[in-house]
Amino acid sequence: VVSGFATPPTTSHFVSARSSEMSKATTTLQQSSAASVTSSSGDSLYEPAQRDAQYGKNVAQYLVDLHDSKATFDFCGGMMFQLVLSQKLRDHFLSVVAEGGTKNQQPVISDSSKSRMFQLDGYDKSATADNIRLFHGREIRKVQNAKGGMGFVLQLSLANNGNDDPEGWTTEEIKGYDGWGHDVGRVWRTGDMLEKEGFETFKKTFGKDAFALHHRFYLHLDNANRMWLSAEDGCEGTPSQPTVFQKISKMFGMP
Repeated sequence: VVSGFATPPTTSHFVSARSSEMSKATTTLQQSSAASVTSSSGDSLYEPAQRDAQYGKNVAQYLVDLHDSKATFDFCGGMMFQLVLSQKLRDHFLSVVAEGGTKNQQPVISDSSKSRMFQLDGYDKSATADNIRLFHGREIRKVQNAKGGMGFVLQLSLANNGNDDPEGWTTEEIKGYDGWGHDVGRVWRTGDMLEKEGFETFKKTFGKDAFALHHRFYLHLDNANRMWLSAEDGCEGTPSQPTVFQKISKMFGMP
């Protein structure tokens, strides 16, 4: 059984961390700046058969629609993360769609035999990502009004050698990346740290209390044809709407 995302060093128990994050976060996510190229029903975002009928091989459009719909991913059995694409990555995906979704640019969803990143052909322990098979991402905590009600965001950004994405990994994140190892000892970055390193709009986007841990991610299917967004350390989430219990818990301020 794969353990959950790393517990931030400020707390020792997930329940207390989640409760604290929900009660203390004081800012909101920015609204998406543009509408999706195509409309989609909620079911096509979450149900594998309807997803395939709606999108086929157009994974780039699917990821954009998940972002635009503020869709949530269920990580580690109940941690609801809203998927957020950086503006540069969203624009990149839309350019892939506009160009006809050429096979060499479409994001790849690996088959069910690749349930861990190290099983991918050509895998190596590095910070490299290509926006096709491997993605730069961040696990962000204490984001008020993140969908799912837990203050969690999973951000993906554009990876390249030119550092063209102002919301992407900083030079320090790239140099210090060791996401294949144990979570204990990894560096969680505050908004102040990230802004000092070059992500100048982090607090404006996610809030002054938000903090983040960066991971590489990839996409794969399981035996039920569900898509999973998986971190290099093995924690993964699948598109999932909050349960009735989670919605009720949010109404009453429960963790």
